[in-house]
Amino acid sequence: MEAPTSQKTSETTAVGGWFKTTHWTVVLEACRPNPVQADAALATLCQNYWLPIYTYVRRRGYGPEDAKDLTQGFFARLLEKQWLRQADPNRGKFRCFLLGAMNHFLANEWRRSQADRRGGGKTVVSLDDTAEAHYEAEVASNLTPEKLYERRWALSLFERALEQLEANYVGAGKGTIYDVLNGFLSTEASNGDYARAGAQLGMTPTAITTAVRRLRQRYRELVREEIVQTVTSPAEVEDEMRSLLAALG
Repeated sequence: MEAPTSQKTSETTAVGGWFKTTHWTVVLEACRPNPVQADAALATLCQNYWLPIYTYVRRRGYGPEDAKDLTQGFFARLLEKQWLRQADPNRGKFRCFLLGAMNHFLANEWRRSQADRRGGGKTVVSLDDTAEAHYEAEVASNLTPEKLYERRWALSLFERALEQLEANYVGAGKGTIYDVLNGFLSTEASNGDYARAGAQLGMTPTAITTAVRRLRQRYRELVREEIVQTVTSPAEVEDEMRSLLAALG
Protein backbone atom coordinates (compact mmCIF):
# COMPACT_ATOMS: atom_id res chain seq x y z
CA MET A 1 0.00 0.00 0.00
CA GLU A 2 1.37 3.39 -0.95
CA ALA A 3 2.13 5.61 2.01
CA PRO A 4 -0.22 8.59 1.99
CA THR A 5 1.80 11.80 2.04
CA SER A 6 1.27 15.04 3.91
CA GLN A 7 -1.57 17.08 2.47
CA LYS A 8 -4.24 19.41 3.83
CA THR A 9 -7.77 18.29 3.17
CA SER A 10 -10.48 20.64 1.99
CA GLU A 11 -12.93 20.55 4.89
CA THR A 12 -11.88 18.57 7.94
CA THR A 13 -8.66 20.50 8.54
CA ALA A 14 -10.00 23.87 7.46
CA VAL A 15 -9.30 26.77 9.80
CA GLY A 16 -11.90 26.76 12.53
CA GLY A 17 -13.21 23.36 11.50
CA TRP A 18 -10.89 21.23 13.57
CA PHE A 19 -12.41 19.01 16.24
CA LYS A 20 -16.04 19.65 15.26
CA THR A 21 -16.76 16.15 13.99
CA THR A 22 -14.00 13.96 15.37
CA HIS A 23 -14.51 10.71 17.23
CA TRP A 24 -13.60 12.48 20.45
CA THR A 25 -16.38 15.03 20.00
CA VAL A 26 -18.84 12.18 19.45
CA VAL A 27 -17.68 10.60 22.70
CA LEU A 28 -17.96 13.85 24.64
CA GLU A 29 -21.36 14.68 23.17
CA ALA A 30 -22.59 11.22 24.21
CA CYS A 31 -21.91 12.17 27.82
CA ARG A 32 -24.46 14.98 27.76
CA PRO A 33 -28.13 14.59 28.69
CA ASN A 34 -30.37 13.19 25.93
CA PRO A 35 -27.65 12.95 23.27
CA VAL A 36 -29.82 11.23 20.65
CA GLN A 37 -27.68 12.19 17.66
CA ALA A 38 -24.45 11.48 19.53
CA ASP A 39 -25.73 8.04 20.53
CA ALA A 40 -26.36 7.21 16.88
CA ALA A 41 -22.90 8.45 15.92
CA LEU A 42 -21.33 6.50 18.76
CA ALA A 43 -23.09 3.33 17.61
CA THR A 44 -21.51 3.89 14.19
CA LEU A 45 -18.09 4.23 15.83
CA CYS A 46 -18.63 0.93 17.61
CA GLN A 47 -19.48 -0.71 14.31
CA ASN A 48 -16.33 0.71 12.72
CA TYR A 49 -13.96 -0.39 15.45
CA TRP A 50 -15.22 -3.73 16.70
CA LEU A 51 -12.82 -5.74 14.53
CA PRO A 52 -9.59 -4.37 16.05
CA ILE A 53 -11.07 -4.99 19.50
CA TYR A 54 -12.15 -8.53 18.60
CA THR A 55 -8.68 -9.25 17.18
CA TYR A 56 -7.04 -7.95 20.35
CA VAL A 57 -9.23 -10.13 22.58
CA ARG A 58 -8.55 -13.23 20.48
CA ARG A 59 -4.80 -12.63 20.75
CA ARG A 60 -5.20 -12.34 24.50
CA GLY A 61 -6.15 -16.01 24.42
CA TYR A 62 -9.94 -16.01 24.41
CA GLY A 63 -11.78 -18.35 22.04
CA PRO A 64 -13.95 -17.11 19.17
CA GLU A 65 -17.27 -17.22 21.04
CA ASP A 66 -15.89 -15.64 24.21
CA ALA A 67 -14.20 -12.96 22.09
CA LYS A 68 -17.53 -12.15 20.43
CA ASP A 69 -19.28 -11.97 23.80
CA LEU A 70 -16.56 -9.76 25.24
CA THR A 71 -16.63 -7.44 22.24
CA GLN A 72 -20.40 -7.10 22.49
CA GLY A 73 -20.22 -6.57 26.24
CA PHE A 74 -17.49 -3.95 25.91
CA PHE A 75 -19.35 -1.82 23.39
CA ALA A 76 -22.55 -2.20 25.40
CA ARG A 77 -20.70 -0.64 28.35
CA LEU A 78 -19.51 2.23 26.15
CA LEU A 79 -23.01 2.91 24.92
CA GLU A 80 -24.26 2.89 28.50
CA LYS A 81 -21.77 5.74 29.11
CA GLN A 82 -20.42 4.30 32.32
CA TRP A 83 -16.89 5.00 31.15
CA LEU A 84 -17.43 7.74 28.60
CA ARG A 85 -17.97 10.33 31.33
CA GLN A 86 -14.36 9.74 32.36
CA ALA A 87 -13.02 10.04 28.82
CA ASP A 88 -10.42 12.76 28.39
CA PRO A 89 -9.18 13.69 24.89
CA ASN A 90 -6.06 15.22 26.47
CA ARG A 91 -4.91 11.73 27.35
CA GLY A 92 -4.19 10.92 23.73
CA LYS A 93 -5.46 9.28 20.58
CA PHE A 94 -8.84 7.66 20.25
CA ARG A 95 -7.36 4.23 19.50
CA CYS A 96 -5.38 4.40 22.76
CA PHE A 97 -8.50 5.38 24.70
CA LEU A 98 -10.42 2.47 23.20
CA LEU A 99 -7.69 -0.04 24.01
CA GLY A 100 -7.33 1.26 27.56
CA ALA A 101 -11.08 1.00 28.06
CA MET A 102 -11.02 -2.57 26.75
CA ASN A 103 -8.25 -3.53 29.15
CA HIS A 104 -10.31 -2.10 32.01
CA PHE A 105 -13.27 -4.14 30.82
CA LEU A 106 -11.24 -7.36 30.61
CA ALA A 107 -9.83 -6.81 34.08
CA ASN A 108 -13.08 -5.92 35.82
CA GLU A 109 -16.12 -6.71 33.74
CA TRP A 110 -15.78 -10.26 32.42
CA ARG A 111 -17.91 -11.85 35.13
CA ARG A 112 -20.59 -9.22 34.77
CA SER A 113 -20.62 -9.50 30.98
CA GLN A 114 -21.13 -13.24 31.27
CA ALA A 115 -24.16 -12.65 33.48
CA ASP A 116 -25.52 -10.15 30.96
CA ARG A 117 -25.05 -12.61 28.13
CA ARG A 118 -26.88 -15.35 29.98
CA GLY A 119 -29.65 -12.88 30.67
CA GLY A 120 -30.03 -11.92 27.03
CA GLY A 121 -27.71 -8.93 26.78
CA LYS A 122 -28.41 -6.41 24.00
CA THR A 123 -26.56 -6.75 20.70
CA VAL A 124 -24.96 -3.39 19.95
CA VAL A 125 -22.61 -4.23 17.08
CA SER A 126 -22.99 -6.65 14.21
CA LEU A 127 -20.11 -9.11 14.39
CA ASP A 128 -20.11 -10.51 10.88
CA ASP A 129 -18.70 -13.87 9.83
CA THR A 130 -15.42 -12.33 8.68
CA ALA A 131 -14.15 -11.73 12.21
CA GLU A 132 -12.46 -15.07 12.69
CA ALA A 133 -11.19 -15.11 9.11
CA HIS A 134 -9.44 -11.79 9.73
CA TYR A 135 -7.93 -13.14 12.90
CA GLU A 136 -6.81 -16.41 11.31
CA ALA A 137 -4.97 -14.40 8.66
CA GLU A 138 -2.82 -12.98 11.47
CA VAL A 139 -2.50 -16.04 13.65
CA ALA A 140 0.90 -17.06 12.28
CA SER A 141 2.45 -13.71 13.22
CA ASN A 142 4.38 -13.25 16.44
CA LEU A 143 2.79 -9.88 17.21
CA THR A 144 1.73 -9.07 20.74
CA PRO A 145 -1.98 -8.41 21.36
CA GLU A 146 -1.24 -4.67 21.44
CA LYS A 147 0.71 -4.72 18.16
CA LEU A 148 -1.94 -6.85 16.49
CA TYR A 149 -4.59 -4.40 17.65
CA GLU A 150 -2.62 -1.52 16.12
CA ARG A 151 -2.16 -3.42 12.86
CA ARG A 152 -5.87 -4.27 12.60
CA TRP A 153 -6.75 -0.67 13.47
CA ALA A 154 -4.52 0.57 10.66
CA LEU A 155 -5.91 -1.94 8.17
CA SER A 156 -9.48 -1.03 9.09
CA LEU A 157 -8.74 2.67 8.67
CA PHE A 158 -7.18 2.22 5.23
CA GLU A 159 -10.01 -0.09 4.21
CA ARG A 160 -12.62 2.50 5.17
CA ALA A 161 -10.78 5.14 3.15
CA LEU A 162 -10.68 2.76 0.19
CA GLU A 163 -14.40 2.05 0.47
CA GLN A 164 -15.10 5.78 0.53
CA LEU A 165 -12.83 6.29 -2.47
CA GLU A 166 -14.77 3.70 -4.46
CA ALA A 167 -18.05 5.26 -3.39
CA ASN A 168 -16.82 8.68 -4.54
CA TYR A 169 -15.94 7.36 -7.99
CA VAL A 170 -19.12 5.34 -8.37
CA GLY A 171 -21.19 8.30 -7.24
CA ALA A 172 -19.51 10.48 -9.86
CA GLY A 173 -20.23 7.95 -12.59
CA LYS A 174 -16.58 6.86 -12.74
CA GLY A 175 -16.91 3.38 -11.34
CA THR A 176 -15.27 1.78 -14.37
CA ILE A 177 -12.27 4.08 -14.04
CA TYR A 178 -11.91 3.06 -10.40
CA ASP A 179 -12.22 -0.64 -11.23
CA VAL A 180 -9.46 -0.44 -13.83
CA LEU A 181 -7.09 1.87 -11.96
CA ASN A 182 -7.42 0.98 -8.27
CA GLY A 183 -4.59 -1.55 -8.53
CA PHE A 184 -2.21 1.37 -9.05
CA LEU A 185 -2.91 2.58 -5.50
CA SER A 186 -0.60 -0.08 -4.09
CA THR A 187 1.74 -0.87 -6.99
CA GLU A 188 3.75 1.17 -9.44
CA ALA A 189 2.99 0.74 -13.13
CA SER A 190 5.24 -1.44 -15.26
CA ASN A 191 5.99 -0.78 -18.91
CA GLY A 192 2.78 -0.94 -20.89
CA ASP A 193 0.43 -0.96 -17.89
CA TYR A 194 -0.93 2.51 -18.58
CA ALA A 195 -1.34 1.75 -22.26
CA ARG A 196 -3.35 -1.37 -21.47
CA ALA A 197 -5.49 0.52 -18.97
CA GLY A 198 -6.00 3.25 -21.58
CA ALA A 199 -7.16 0.70 -24.12
CA GLN A 200 -9.76 -0.56 -21.65
CA LEU A 201 -11.02 2.91 -20.87
CA GLY A 202 -10.58 4.59 -24.24
CA MET A 203 -8.00 7.00 -22.79
CA THR A 204 -4.46 7.91 -23.79
CA PRO A 205 -1.54 6.83 -21.55
CA THR A 206 -1.04 10.49 -20.65
CA ALA A 207 -4.66 10.75 -19.53
CA ILE A 208 -4.25 7.55 -17.51
CA THR A 209 -1.20 9.03 -15.78
CA THR A 210 -3.28 12.03 -14.75
CA ALA A 211 -6.20 9.83 -13.65
CA VAL A 212 -3.93 7.65 -11.49
CA ARG A 213 -2.38 10.74 -9.90
CA ARG A 214 -5.83 12.06 -9.03
CA LEU A 215 -6.94 8.69 -7.68
CA ARG A 216 -3.91 8.51 -5.40
CA GLN A 217 -4.35 12.09 -4.29
CA ARG A 218 -7.97 11.54 -3.34
CA TYR A 219 -7.07 8.35 -1.50
CA ARG A 220 -4.43 10.20 0.52
CA GLU A 221 -6.99 12.85 1.40
CA LEU A 222 -9.48 10.24 2.58
CA VAL A 223 -6.88 8.45 4.70
CA ARG A 224 -5.99 11.73 6.36
CA GLU A 225 -9.66 12.50 6.96
CA GLU A 226 -9.97 9.15 8.74
CA ILE A 227 -6.91 9.93 10.87
CA VAL A 228 -8.20 13.39 11.70
CA GLN A 229 -11.19 11.72 13.36
CA THR A 230 -8.97 9.91 15.86
CA VAL A 231 -6.55 12.59 17.11
CA THR A 232 -6.99 15.77 19.09
CA SER A 233 -5.02 18.33 17.08
CA PRO A 234 -3.59 18.86 13.57
CA ALA A 235 -0.10 18.45 14.99
CA GLU A 236 -0.81 14.78 15.73
CA VAL A 237 -1.88 13.76 12.23
CA GLU A 238 1.58 13.12 10.80
CA ASP A 239 2.71 11.25 13.91
CA GLU A 240 -0.37 9.05 13.73
CA MET A 241 0.23 8.44 10.03
CA ARG A 242 3.74 7.23 10.80
CA SER A 243 2.45 5.02 13.60
CA LEU A 244 -0.14 3.39 11.35
CA LEU A 245 2.35 2.76 8.58
CA ALA A 246 4.79 1.31 11.11
CA ALA A 247 2.03 -0.99 12.37
CA LEU A 248 1.55 -2.28 8.84
CA GLY A 249 5.28 -2.62 8.23
